[in-house]
Amino acid sequence: MPNQITGGCLCGKIRYTVSQPLQNIIVCHCTHCQKASGSGAMHNAVVPTSAVTFTSGAPKVFADTAASGNILNRYFCGDCGSPIYSQRAKMPEVMVLRVGTLDDSNDMKTVMNIWTNSARPWMHIDPGTDCHPENRPAPVKS
Repeated sequence: MPNQITGGCLCGKIRYTVSQPLQNIIVCHCTHCQKASGSGAMHNAVVPTSAVTFTSGAPKVFADTAASGNILNRYFCGDCGSPIYSQRAKMPEVMVLRVGTLDDSNDMKTVMNIWTNSARPWMHIDPGTDCHPENRPAPVKS
C-alpha cells in the first residue's frame, strides 16, 4: 500500500485517509453483512479509529443489533449508500473499514473468514485462510 492510504464512497462526498499500513482482509459472511453489502460477504480491514481521518463528508449511522446482542454501528454514505465502516458500540477505539472503499487495496490479502456457517454456497472461501464458523476468537491477553 502507498504511504498515503485514501478511500471514499461511490459518489465521492465522503473521503478519508488512513495513517497506518493496511494488509489483512477479514471477510465476514454473517447474514447482516450480506444484507448490508448486498453481496455474499463484507471485506474488512481492522484499524485503530485514531488512524482514520475523514477529509470530507460525514457518514450516517445505522445501529444494528448483532447475533450476540451487541450493537454494531454501521456507517454509510447518506447520498450513495456506500458502506464505509462499522464499530462495535463497546469498542469505539477500533474501526472496521470496508476494503472496497479504499482507492488502492492491491497489496492486501484475505487472511480470515468469519461466520462461515452462514456463507452463501456460491461464495468462494479460500481453504488456506483462517476460517471460523462464527465470530473470530477474542485475542489472547498476555
